[in-house]
Amino acid sequence: MKNLLMGLGLMFLAGCSSKLAYNNLDWLVYWYMDDYIELNDAQEKAFDKKLSGWLDWHRSQELQKYIEQLKTLRTDVENDNLTESQLLKHLSEATDHWHRVRNKLAPQLAAMAEKLEDEQVIRLFAALEADNKEEEEELQELLEESEEEQAKDHLEDMEEDMEERLGDLTHEQKAIIARFSPRFTSTHAEWLQYRRDTQQAARKLFATRQSNPDFVADLTYVMTHPDEYRSESYQQHRAQNRELYAQMAAAIAKTLTPEQKHKLLREINDTISDFEGFQQDD
Repeated sequence: MKNLLMGLGLMFLAGCSSKLAYNNLDWLVYWYMDDYIELNDAQEKAFDKKLSGWLDWHRSQELQKYIEQLKTLRTDVENDNLTESQLLKHLSEATDHWHRVRNKLAPQLAAMAEKLEDEQVIRLFAALEADNKEEEEELQELLEESEEEQAKDHLEDMEEDMEERLGDLTHEQKAIIARFSPRFTSTHAEWLQYRRDTQQAARKLFATRQSNPDFVADLTYVMTHPDEYRSESYQQHRAQNRELYAQMAAAIAKTLTPEQKHKLLREINDTISDFEGFQQDD
């Protein structure tokens, strides 16, 4: 259920880039869930009712918050105010958006999880571990590369990520990324361990759910307190990488060409229009 919760949140927050995606979220959720849990008719009916309520809540309570932040971001771009502190503020606000979705859904998902059949629970954790194995294989392939190859791949990934937002980068912007790239710490292994630790905590709860009157509250806690399962070093690396990214983005923001600025503003305006459209749809 943790993966489902994150999947819902990501679809809400990672752009919801078209009305088709947002207004067909029920179908998308079932498509996503199919790899993890196959609901029976009664469960599907109950889930449909919950999902409809979540979407109504999200339209009425959350979308306007996203719109207001995007308007602030647009003003920051227009006024050349994408400073490190302002970017960190935007990142923090985006995290708050996700936390509200997570905290809204988690107790209800935990209550539904309590009613899963044993076979469904077995399939869920088997599918999650299969995902872990795939991530482990990717990590091993990365570790088999030389440090030079890893550095090159990381630099290319960062350039591609920035190009998606801005378009073609200037030589100065590529130089900024090249200067920051070696300073980031890879958290792939720590993330995978955190993922497994969280799943193990949930697995233990499912094993005793029939005799645990606090199962729903306990599972809700697991889903809403991820830092409990992140190592201290992982939390430190995440925070350091976040600050480095804000520093790098702020440095690049000072070098935006008129074309890049126009592209960024157009994408912000398009997203605002999408969110405003979502508010009107039933």
